[in-house]
Amino acid sequence: MDRIADQLSEIEAAAKAIVENAEEQKHVLEGQMQEKRDEFDARMEAETKEKIKKIQLDFQKNMEQKLRQQEKKNQQEIQFLKQDFEKHHTIYAEELLKKILET
Repeated sequence: MDRIADQLSEIEAAAKAIVENAEEQKHVLEGQMQEKRDEFDARMEAETKEKIKKIQLDFQKNMEQKLRQQEKKNQQEIQFLKQDFEKHHTIYAEELLKKILET
């Protein structure tokens, strides 16, 4: 009977050691998983920032290009209006004077 009690005591001690070891491994694995999550989060944040930066740069380049095109178009329109005025300013003045006198 003592022998059975000793064996049960040994089995209980072994089971307790297994549970303690499992708990230790669980904590180690939790730490490793948290470390991997942190690394993943940091990597994703860096990638996201880089993508946002690229999108902003592309947007800025596109906007600058559109502004240059609009400026060129505006300059062409101003030049056209100046040339038109130089050619027809006498006619415009006569028409304006005519309208003023009619009222």
